[in-house]
Amino acid sequence: MLDKVVIANRGEIALRILRACHALGIRTVAVHSTVDRNLKHVAMADESVCIGPAPSTESYLNMASIIAAAEVTDAQAIHPGYGFLSENADFAERVEQSGFIFIGPKADTIRLMGDKVEAIRAMKDAGVPCVPGSGGPLGDDNATNIKIAREIGYPIIVKAAGGGGGRGMRVVHTEAHLNAAIQTTKSEAKAAFGNDMVYMEKFLENPRHVEIQVLADGQGNAIHLGERDCSMQRRHQKVVEEAPAPGISLEQRAEIGKVCVEACIRIGYRGAGTFEFLYENGRFYFIEMNTRIQVEHPVTELVTGIDLVREQLMIAAGHKLSIKQSDVVLSGHAIECRINAEDPDSFLPSPGLIQHFHAPGGPGVRVDSHIYEGYRVPANYDSMIGKLIVHGPDRDTAIARMRVALSEMVVDGIKTNIPLQQRILSDAGFQQGGMNIHYLEKRLKEQKEKSISIV
Repeated sequence: MLDKVVIANRGEIALRILRACHALGIRTVAVHSTVDRNLKHVAMADESVCIGPAPSTESYLNMASIIAAAEVTDAQAIHPGYGFLSENADFAERVEQSGFIFIGPKADTIRLMGDKVEAIRAMKDAGVPCVPGSGGPLGDDNATNIKIAREIGYPIIVKAAGGGGGRGMRVVHTEAHLNAAIQTTKSEAKAAFGNDMVYMEKFLENPRHVEIQVLADGQGNAIHLGERDCSMQRRHQKVVEEAPAPGISLEQRAEIGKVCVEACIRIGYRGAGTFEFLYENGRFYFIEMNTRIQVEHPVTELVTGIDLVREQLMIAAGHKLSIKQSDVVLSGHAIECRINAEDPDSFLPSPGLIQHFHAPGGPGVRVDSHIYEGYRVPANYDSMIGKLIVHGPDRDTAIARMRVALSEMVVDGIKTNIPLQQRILSDAGFQQGGMNIHYLEKRLKEQKEKSISIV
């Protein structure tokens, strides 16, 4: 087993990793910025190291400082969590070259799946269903690009090969706007990702976002843990996630899960990962693979009973998967609401001092959060301050438990999106299940324009 792990992250995921490490008897090192010295996991870690000032570019994105922290504390491994450097192939490579274990896939795998064009090629070769598209990067010849778009059929979407998080994409409905969209996306991609390569895909107009969780040990063994529905989104950012996805049959789950497992084995995948798909008219279309633990991993943990972070640590320690596909049984239904420090109507961030905090409880209720009374939410990072997750024997029970849990949760002193989450959970469309990725934004727009309730 690993002896000591550096947790190269902050907030709720850092606390989640720390707890998994301590349960396995692994000592922990919390690295933190100057503004994060009062984080809960920093106080609970066996050791802590300040790695720089508040800006993430000078702390949580500072590769040299994080590796130096591992060196001075004599750690064995580094867990990147999600966000920040978790999918940075150069960081994974530098960690390994420095003599430490990177808790995640190999650098070459991260690099492959981080390039959307190459990832799609690799998945096509592995038999994973993909969205019809250009099959490679777009050149500067306008006539050729027009021909490709005509063959795909409008509407199409232009995407940055190095993009992610909803950035670097533009929908094109007519040929007249194609060239301008390509050039604008290339410019934005260059500025945001340092890579102006873009590609083209068919734009699916009413898809759902359904993803498959996988675990692989890099030694030829892999399993899938069912699917999650993450279709409740705003500006391509997930708001509510659930497992299993409403309306996905056992046969569909087994079929797409098997394909993902085979792809993992083919590319030599190691660790936890997620295949993200658009799902429309009963068909799955691969869009990308996240080579890290996901924000929404708790819903999968609750329906399978499998601790995904523990499995990451075991795999990193060199163990083969101890779980067989036949061991994975989905039980009940789980829902996760992301709790953000933001205005529930304008969505503007709301940093500040938490004067009072009360976590909800009851059967099947889980709270993953680093906040506490007296904690000051900084303005320097993502606004998510926690996740509220519930589990029930069926979807209706899970919805009912989430509504009660949201009504019990108290975060005073700052604004949060709890009122928005309450409106979503009471919405008839959400309660029906199976809504597409545009549903929430459409309802929010209707609310704003007509000043009506989302309910």
